[in-house]
Amino acid sequence: MIFVQLAYAGMALSSKASISKGMNPYVFVAYRQAFATLALAPFAYFFDRKKTEPLSYRLILKIFLISLFGITLSLNLYTYAINYVSATFASASINTIPALTFLIAVAFRIESFSVKDFPGIMKFVGSVISLSGALVFAFVKGPKLNFMNRSNAIYNTNNIITHFTTKEKSIQGCLLMLSANTAWSSWIVMQASLVKQYPAKIRLTMLQCLFSCVQSTVWAMIMDRDKSAWTLNWDLNLFSVAYCGIVVTGISYWLQLWVVENKGPLFAVTFTPLALIFTAIFSAFLWKEILYLGSICGGILLVGGLYCVIWGKNKEEANNIIQKLCDDAKEETNVITTV
Repeated sequence: MIFVQLAYAGMALSSKASISKGMNPYVFVAYRQAFATLALAPFAYFFDRKKTEPLSYRLILKIFLISLFGITLSLNLYTYAINYVSATFASASINTIPALTFLIAVAFRIESFSVKDFPGIMKFVGSVISLSGALVFAFVKGPKLNFMNRSNAIYNTNNIITHFTTKEKSIQGCLLMLSANTAWSSWIVMQASLVKQYPAKIRLTMLQCLFSCVQSTVWAMIMDRDKSAWTLNWDLNLFSVAYCGIVVTGISYWLQLWVVENKGPLFAVTFTPLALIFTAIFSAFLWKEILYLGSICGGILLVGGLYCVIWGKNKEEANNIIQKLCDDAKEETNVITTV
């Protein structure tokens, strides 16, 4: 899980570097999904060939639409927004996904909570704190934290100075980044019913990446008809799209799946804040990114809210298990009494 969070930190840093250097964000997504599809295809063939399920036209349409409103929308919003926000904020905003997923699941009655139970209150309060932390991180600056001598500019790996964007663009980028996370959270919620219809998880993920690749390619061609935008050389752009597609979508997916199967989803989620820490450290040293006191406070609220949601969910599941054991014991007692 530490490696996975390093991979997510690398995603924020590499995508930020490529797009800041001038790569079209929509083309970036199209290439990333192409690499992701190629990376997942052999695993889908070898590991899911015994789980082959019939694909009806209705199911294909459903996968296509979920890919469109989930993966394609969220990734295009993410890559467009990252041109106007820091890589640190991009990683920080990921911590809102568990809270957003919980709120969306509650809205669709997939998840539930009770205001009479303390775990339910903690899940709701944690979600609010997490989202508040994201807003504080985005809009509250405060005094600068000068760990090193740095100017009001961000330096990329080629020592090209890219001045900070205007305040309006920064706010726009933050809102788009939160919108991208909302779309991704909605996609996670929609997976619950989709996996029941098509349990071959790796093949399902590969199909969604394939559909997303096609959709993103069409969208990129509509938005930018310059053929030179699709040129890939042996440079940072090629590395970034290959890294995000193969390492983040391919290898990280496998590692998270293995961790969830062996340690449970709660164990996997608790490592999420590490991506923020790694990104903040790398950005400060590599790009001389300025950190503000407001960013630190917002990050603390983000992580604190996340763990409130995790604690409430874990406590609620433990209470349900205890209640089920008590009910089973009562049924056995009633049977014995009847006999």
